[in-house]
Amino acid sequence: SLQDLADKTGVSKSYLNEIENGKKYPKHDKIIQLSDVLDCKFDDLVSTKLDKSLSPITEVLKSDFFKEIPLELFGINRNMLINIIGESPKKVTAFINALIEISQNYNLGRERFYFAVVRSFQEMHDNYFPEIEDKAQNFSVEFNLPSGKSLNSDTLEKILQEKFGYEIEYQSFENYEEANKLRSLYIPEKKLLILNEYLDNNQKVFILAKEIGFNVLELKLRPNTYSWIDFESFEELLNNYFAAYFAGCILISKEKLVESFSDFLNQKNWNANLFDDLISEFTNSPETFYYRLTNILPNELGIKDLFYLCFTKKKNSDKIHIMKELHLNQQQAPHAKATNEHYCRRWIAVKNIANLKENKKVSSAQISHYIDSGLSYLVISTSQKNPFSDGTNRSYCFGILLNTNSLKKIKFAKSEDIITENVGITCETCSIKDCEVRQAPPIRIDKETFNDGMKKQIERIRKEKL
Repeated sequence: SLQDLADKTGVSKSYLNEIENGKKYPKHDKIIQLSDVLDCKFDDLVSTKLDKSLSPITEVLKSDFFKEIPLELFGINRNMLINIIGESPKKVTAFINALIEISQNYNLGRERFYFAVVRSFQEMHDNYFPEIEDKAQNFSVEFNLPSGKSLNSDTLEKILQEKFGYEIEYQSFENYEEANKLRSLYIPEKKLLILNEYLDNNQKVFILAKEIGFNVLELKLRPNTYSWIDFESFEELLNNYFAAYFAGCILISKEKLVESFSDFLNQKNWNANLFDDLISEFTNSPETFYYRLTNILPNELGIKDLFYLCFTKKKNSDKIHIMKELHLNQQQAPHAKATNEHYCRRWIAVKNIANLKENKKVSSAQISHYIDSGLSYLVISTSQKNPFSDGTNRSYCFGILLNTNSLKKIKFAKSEDIITENVGITCETCSIKDCEVRQAPPIRIDKETFNDGMKKQIERIRKEKL
């Protein structure tokens, strides 16, 4: 009986009952105990085939999932995952099936999934990696590199050639059809770096600094094109991020940025021209400046609740896309949607990019109040024409959650120069009724309202009958 078996193995009767009914899958040590008492072989109690209902788990175990995603980055190892699966396989299978269905419905391919994992890794570390900061600082000191706009491409080219044995060529990719927008191509067999001859100085400097990053950080697995076309492993994407981080450290000195931006936050009034001058002090690339701020704000200035977004809008199109995003300390209010919904036209970055005139750069700020969550953010944004595309505009912004901590650090946060705007995330989910720039009806809100009304009426019927 089960009780006899429990007495002889020391395994509880209830656990044995769950094994018998397929609700628990014992670990190998328990199976060995059972086989000894039952006087049979280990293999007699196990099967090499999983039940068909567990097929998603089979696919995960057979795939390169565990090789592709370095789970140790998140404090997880393969055995931990398998143990979780073993404790309640059918529930885990249902969960995996749900994830697969969601990914199919929202076209979440391998690329998007891996980028989401990289972003989560960045967010876990507050997008700050002191060991890379230190290596970049030491490298800058060793080669006596100036930071910011004083750093030129000739200096970095010389370092790549003399220290790392690179060949560097410039050429046009116009005759290569789809590859005509390629910024750079690295051919590792010859240590040859080919740069598009139409790159401006900022783009050249960033690519060369990133190339140095791959070498200084000894990152072997890496993409060989910029912008990247394809990748073979998750490690390539992660190393690409580390090299870009190194480049940011080389281009914008942490110490100088902390000092200058602290002074800016102590201004009593918001001044767009002063902010533009601050960017110009370090770089001609607003994107580099905004992203570097996400490295230093949490750890150096103690401003931890923030987001960064990069928008694009093509010429002769009203569609606005979020190309890059980052959320630090929590999932902040504005975020990307893969459901083809319309981002709120009251966002300052969206207003700027929609109204940007040819060859103009616009910086501005507003307090964005999300009426559904009750949270307010100071959002600063700069929009400009993308210098390496035909008619595409870009808009960069970072938002700082307004709370007791941030209000103490940002003196101009309550300045009358900054307007406050009630905003949503997308038109389809927004409950603002009098919005003058709405692009689509609030269909998801309407559905929720209908369902709430239905529940109230059902409760009314219950009360009448009871």
